[in-house]
Amino acid sequence: MNPSFEELKKILPSSGPDLNEIQKYIDKYKNELIVIKYGGNLNISRSVFNNFIKDVSILHKLGLSIIVVHGGGPRINKELEKSNIQSKFLNGIRVTDSKIINIVENVLIDFNNDIVKSLKEHNIEAVSIHTKKNNIIEVVPESKELGYVGKPNKIKNDVIMDIIKENKVPIISPLGLGENNQTFNINGDTAATAIAKSLKSKRLLLMTNVDGVLDKEKKLIEEISSSEILKMIENETISGGMIPKIQGCLDAINNGVTGVGIINGTKQHSCLLEIFSDQGSGTLIRK
Repeated sequence: MNPSFEELKKILPSSGPDLNEIQKYIDKYKNELIVIKYGGNLNISRSVFNNFIKDVSILHKLGLSIIVVHGGGPRINKELEKSNIQSKFLNGIRVTDSKIINIVENVLIDFNNDIVKSLKEHNIEAVSIHTKKNNIIEVVPESKELGYVGKPNKIKNDVIMDIIKENKVPIISPLGLGENNQTFNINGDTAATAIAKSLKSKRLLLMTNVDGVLDKEKKLIEEISSSEILKMIENETISGGMIPKIQGCLDAINNGVTGVGIINGTKQHSCLLEIFSDQGSGTLIRK
């Protein structure tokens, strides 16, 4: 049964989406899956984190099936600094040896537990998924030079779906197991894209610290097709670190995901606005 207008008023923040628009989106997403990737660069501020937790709890209370994948880059950097370990990067990816992978695994699992605990404080049951518990990602090594960095080879959809059927939220660390149960680190966007593709989710939301895709005049593009995106890469409107993110988005929409949103997680209720409003809150990429 759909919540009444009065019930919606109690659940939704006044600074969130327009209450008159929400009902049609609840109906639209009722039997669909939404994968949300919470970027590591958003971990710096606790208020941004708390806003994200609140949004996920509201989406869940409104009956949407949410799967969270999180990053952890800045937290990992901090721990490596404490241990006096210098990271080397190849094409923006951290070279991960046996000492670094142990730190990465501990940091990501610790952050995963933090998300689960924080959701529990909002009366939402969440379940940890990582290499030590409910592992769902099997990987193959990305390359010899990168060490213990993996790319997803297989996702165990049934584990995720069983958690959702129990009305709980799966919280997934970007870690996977390779041969001999060896732990591998996975780029957060890569992990989220692989999961969204495997589940054929309606939406993949990539929460980051930028507003979305900008045009040559640095204005936000609210909606864009894959062919328009490719032109923007060609003419270098999209460049640098945004390229791998966009390539992941294109991979997702070419493999069963209906739409990918790039949204600014530092803005209040960006998740709610993206899902529950006509305007959205970032850039929506469709086929």
